[in-house]
Amino acid sequence: MRRSAASVRVGLISDTHGLMRPEALAALAGCDAIVHAGDIGTPEVLEALGGLAPVTAVRGNNDTARGRGGCRRSHAWKSRACASP
Repeated sequence: MRRSAASVRVGLISDTHGLMRPEALAALAGCDAIVHAGDIGTPEVLEALGGLAPVTAVRGNNDTARGRGGCRRSHAWKSRACASP
């Protein structure tokens, strides 16, 4: 797919539940930004995605206070470092 100089490729993923499949990483390779739309599962998922592009993530209903998927706040995790509490 050919992209113009002004285009941005945003990848969208959700419901990983702690499992980052190689096929998903391959599909997201080349994205300029990635949005994880909840049910992350573990911080390692966000770390793997952050190795590809800046990540914005939203906690899902399965990202509980104990296993928040790496998110400290309820609304967003950005770019390789959680937002401050």
